[in-house]
Amino acid sequence: MTMTPDHTPAGHTPAGHTPAGHTPAGHTPAGHTPAGHAPARRTVVAGALAGAAALLLGTGTGTAAAAPARPLVLRLPAPTGPHAVGATVRHLVDPSRDDPWEPAVGVRELMVTVFRPAVSGRGLPRLPQLTPDAAEAFTFLAPRVRPALPEAGVDWAATLTHARTGARPLPGRRPVLVYSPGGGDSRAMGSSHAIDLASHGWTVVTVDHPGDASEVEFPDERPGRDRVRTTVLRPDLDAGTFRTMIDTRVADLRFVLDALGLDRVGLYGHSAGGTAVAQALHEDARVAAAVNLEGYLDQMDGALLPVAREGTDRPLLLAGTDGFRDARLDRSWSALLGHGGPVARRQLADSHHWVFTDYAALVPQLRAAGLTTAAGRAAMVGGVDPRVSVPAVRTLVRSFFARHLPVPGSGAGSASGSRSGAVRRAGRGSGSAPTARWGRPPQ
Repeated sequence: MTMTPDHTPAGHTPAGHTPAGHTPAGHTPAGHTPAGHAPARRTVVAGALAGAAALLLGTGTGTAAAAPARPLVLRLPAPTGPHAVGATVRHLVDPSRDDPWEPAVGVRELMVTVFRPAVSGRGLPRLPQLTPDAAEAFTFLAPRVRPALPEAGVDWAATLTHARTGARPLPGRRPVLVYSPGGGDSRAMGSSHAIDLASHGWTVVTVDHPGDASEVEFPDERPGRDRVRTTVLRPDLDAGTFRTMIDTRVADLRFVLDALGLDRVGLYGHSAGGTAVAQALHEDARVAAAVNLEGYLDQMDGALLPVAREGTDRPLLLAGTDGFRDARLDRSWSALLGHGGPVARRQLADSHHWVFTDYAALVPQLRAAGLTTAAGRAAMVGGVDPRVSVPAVRTLVRSFFARHLPVPGSGAGSASGSRSGAVRRAGRGSGSAPTARWGRPPQ
């Protein structure tokens, strides 16, 4: 079993992991721009947003009323495992591929965050969910990428994760999980789930897919792109763009395995990321198991992906919501399930598509502050209480990987294996909130 990557392969530059008291590359202290460094943040982000505006203007927001005088600071749920978590941000470069969205870049670049169980993070800074530059871009993009999100009123740069930068990893080798976010989302919106998994002993690598991600911040500029690169996706996504997105994501995931020297991993992904991890499971024998969090298993023209057409002999979990479920999802998932094998389907009640992301906890906070409507909340995460949905999703994914990629010495391989056990644990500690309802829907 290949475990935690503990080195930087030649040609792959670490980014964002610096000694305490030092400023990471590309993040200059306010009021100080050294000679030869990137332009000031406002200039960098303004350039990125100009291109994004041309693609995304004209989309509605459907959000609630005026923003409060003091921007809202959102909070992410804490991890539930016994370990502290450390975080390292890395910049990976694949010179064998051109970027499919911006060929002028000349290579395919990825940004990833590696979350590891840590000895202790006490006294070290908490990793922000979004850096100031990424947050400035996201503030503009949020209501255009996700129409239920507000135009203003949120300090997106103020949300802190529960991982510590510079924390020393626990000794030993650990199984690795790799996360691919949904189309139009960045890896940042999967932070709390990744950190929870790391707190239980896995190493978790979250991957950005530049070009379709809402925004991706690189350590520096290069010809063909800005330091903050924004999405090229439009609201009227066509079949060709969808095919390019999925093919690129599968190639990105396989490159991450190459770059980090991994040969037995678990993958999990949301929406387009779920589609990509299921197909990567089919294509790459290094993938031992995968979780598809509500990603279609076909192309937009109806052609089934090879994984759905041919089946799989390795464990694959299909997890969905009652709010997002449609005929296309049923058709493509049923095609895969019809082959038999180690494939299971689960569905969360009173929920919607983004309940599998950090939005599960964030959108209810926006609703409570009057920054989105009840309809906007329902369209993103459904009506389920986050005290139910967050632990339910965490437990479902964690119990799956505990069976198929267990953490050595954890004793978790069978303790959390049953579906009924996952449902019961999801409801604990949630006060008066109802227990989560997972089911195996009829095929």
